[in-house]
Amino acid sequence: MDSDGRDGLAGLGGHGGLDRLDERIAGCRACPRLVAWREEVARTKRAAFADWTYWGRPVPGFGPPDARLLIVGLAPAAHGGNRTGRMFTGDRSGDVLYQALYDVGLASQPTAVAADDGLELRGTRVTSPVHCAPPANKPTPEERDTCRPWLVRELDLLRPTLRAVVVLGAFGWQAALPAFAEAGWTVPRPRPVFAHGARVVLDGPTGPTGPVGPAGPRDAGSAALHLFGCFHVSQRNTFTGRLTPVMLREVLRTAAEAAGLYGTK
Repeated sequence: MDSDGRDGLAGLGGHGGLDRLDERIAGCRACPRLVAWREEVARTKRAAFADWTYWGRPVPGFGPPDARLLIVGLAPAAHGGNRTGRMFTGDRSGDVLYQALYDVGLASQPTAVAADDGLELRGTRVTSPVHCAPPANKPTPEERDTCRPWLVRELDLLRPTLRAVVVLGAFGWQAALPAFAEAGWTVPRPRPVFAHGARVVLDGPTGPTGPVGPAGPRDAGSAALHLFGCFHVSQRNTFTGRLTPVMLREVLRTAAEAAGLYGTK
């Protein structure tokens, strides 16, 4: 395996393939700036978490391998996912997101404090286009593009069940659209503009002679993907009221209905 761990992605298939993908993501060292930052944060820590052993590695996606709904963020937080090893776990953005997922019936509990806290997601998976915590929460375009193959492969493995995606924030939106295209969905041109509440339907490949992914030809009649935009659950947005719990729940509930996840509150 090379230093970024992305060789041999075509050999990952099925539910076990997603587990192996997560393992490979956690071992990636492709971006020197991000590697240095995440490991420095893990060494120096924040005083409030001095007794923690930080994860300090890329953070893989979280949720069941047969998810019908995918939530795409930006990148792990330095003292959140980079500390706990799980997406949106251990920071205030995660507090807002998982409370909302619980409120609409997509999470087993309203809090996410550690990777072993018992939280389970129902028909939903959470991921990001950049898997390492970046300085100032700002990955570079090169880092975003270097990390894209991981998201493309994750989308490919989720394809049999995936029906809807909620993208949090403009950065995630811009990063995810090329990944959807590479994974075989048709992204309209000009590309859809990000907005809170935006909804776009991406057509899937029409048959086995259509786009070919790492696992081989697509299945005939692959389902369309319902794409939703939502303001990011950052403290800047939630503290100022730009994104309220009601607004977040509305987007999640609508996306869950589009994904065919019933029984939401």
